[in-house]
Amino acid sequence: MKKIYPDAKAALDGLLFDGMTIAAGGFGLCGIPELLIAGLRAAGVKDLTVASNNAGVDGFGLGVLLESRQIKKMISSYVGENAEFMRQYLSGELELEFNPQGTLAERMRAGGAGIPGFYTRTGVGTVIAEGKDHKDFDGKTYILERGIVADLSIVKAWKADPSGNLIFRKTARNFNPPAATCGKVCVVEVEEIVPLGTLDPDHIHLPGIYVHRIILGTHEKRIEQRTVRQRG
Repeated sequence: MKKIYPDAKAALDGLLFDGMTIAAGGFGLCGIPELLIAGLRAAGVKDLTVASNNAGVDGFGLGVLLESRQIKKMISSYVGENAEFMRQYLSGELELEFNPQGTLAERMRAGGAGIPGFYTRTGVGTVIAEGKDHKDFDGKTYILERGIVADLSIVKAWKADPSGNLIFRKTARNFNPPAATCGKVCVVEVEEIVPLGTLDPDHIHLPGIYVHRIILGTHEKRIEQRTVRQRG
């Protein structure tokens, strides 16, 4: 099956519909699928539910979909770098489902593994636990969290081969693999596509069985918080 597409528009063709759920990889601005996010913006699909570690920053990453009012609900663990995200949430324009960061990663991983739910102690006794099933194991209380299964996964990888085997770089490996696995369809943007057989099987982070479409692109790679010191 041919998996390589010429651009984001072609790779997203036939996959989008209003009200869909999207799992987006990335951690802060590291390893975000910026080309596919731009493709979503251009397509105009709306009323989206997006599960992602965060929503980028104002004017970049998922922030561009917030500015265009295409996102109805965010499932996130962090909102601190996006003023528009906070404004929409506090004004009641955006629905937000807060998740502890590890819980969000595990919800994606569980969904990709076919696990409908799991119990965790994280969030017990807080607002996170409200309305959720509680159960005791070995004298300790746990809450039930549901696995996430998205209509579409959009992720960013470093290298891919034509079969869709992926290698991620450093922090980009945090949320991209679980986000990739939990989508019914997974579209990936990469910095380099290498010939089949080039990747060492022991170095592959995500096997191609999870990947349906691939695009090659050039990425801006912004720094979220630039911190420098004065020259001595």
